Amino acid sequence: MNRAGKPFRLTGWHVLGLLVAFFGVTVAVDGLMMADAYATYPGEVSSTPYEEGLAFDSELQQQHAQAALGWRMTAGLDARGAIVLTARDRAGAPIALTRIDARLERPATEDGRRAVRFVPAGPGAYRADPGALAGAWDLRLSAYDARGRRFDAERRLVR
Repeated sequence: MNRAGKPFRLTGWHVLGLLVAFFGVTVAVDGLMMADAYATYPGEVSSTPYEEGLAFDSELQQQHAQAALGWRMTAGLDARGAIVLTARDRAGAPIALTRIDARLERPATEDGRRAVRFVPAGPGAYRADPGALAGAWDLRLSAYDARGRRFDAERRLVR
């Protein structure tokens, strides 16, 4: 009861006021969150999107050529922290690679990127000592055989 002794009665004006207040707060909070999202992440995934778009067809051709080769590569860390890479052809025979261009980078940042140099460690096996690794790393490599055929791979390594 109020001071005059009349009971409170909910009217259409009260409901309208509550709806306007509710949606006003919702729109204001959403607006603040959108402004913060736009300010903190510009949406740019690549620093050279136009050039990468132009190279997309050649990347598709490379992927088709790589699939036709039938090569399989595995990469992992051994007990001492060295990266072990194995390369096999479609029949399971080891592949003699003449060049491996490889780099390690963090999955979520560009900090800590480093080149990795692989050395032969047996038929179809190659090793690299990247130094101390902790956490998750992405190994990106392009491997070439004596005929110039290229195999691109990316593997996640976790230590």
